[in-house]
Amino acid sequence: QVQLVESGGGLVQAGGSLRLSCAASGRTFSSYVMAWFRRAPGKEREFVAAISERGRSTYYADSVKGRFTISRDNAKNTVYLQANSLKPEDTAAYYCAARAGPYSTDGDRHKSWGQGTQVTVSS
Repeated sequence: QVQLVESGGGLVQAGGSLRLSCAASGRTFSSYVMAWFRRAPGKEREFVAAISERGRSTYYADSVKGRFTISRDNAKNTVYLQANSLKPEDTAAYYCAARAGPYSTDGDRHKSWGQGTQVTVSS
């Protein structure tokens, strides 16, 4: 399994931007599909975005499409989530996850998870 550490969360006003990062350990990062999920207080975990092993394909939840961009740098073993035009409903703990297999929006199909980074959007 790969070890994941997220960073970049914080407090931002509505309409602002944040760039989340997820650094991975290990030499096989480029063999994993990487994804971001989020969990708001009192709500279930929600798929946000995913990116294929080489970054050629990306997938987004409808709720973030057009505002968030997922990318990866395999040379740096890092995946990013650029979050623009943030809304109060984007407030959540954001987690990156790795999957050795096809893209999936099901968090239970991802075996490696980071500890999460909190994003809070004020109105």
